[in-house]
Amino acid sequence: MLTLSAIGAQIAARRKKLGFTQAELAKRASISRATLDALENGRSGELGFAKISRLLSALGLGLKLQESSSQRPTLDELIEEDRNDQSLDRRR
Repeated sequence: MLTLSAIGAQIAARRKKLGFTQAELAKRASISRATLDALENGRSGELGFAKISRLLSALGLGLKLQESSSQRPTLDELIEEDRNDQSLDRRR
């Protein structure tokens, strides 16, 4: 799953690649420079979809939804994996 910090890092990289300052991108996306700075530096706890969407649009980027190819393991699978790991440790 893509985190907000990872999105912020990608936005920062794209902004720098395009030669925009934070102030320029913030103005294009109609958000504050402080909000953009917090996002890019992993300090933003929450950010609305509209703001992310405007930022991506200003950078020529978009969101792509896709099905996750991996399922999270069940509790039983994790317990079994732990048992197997412990049995391997005893063989040494």
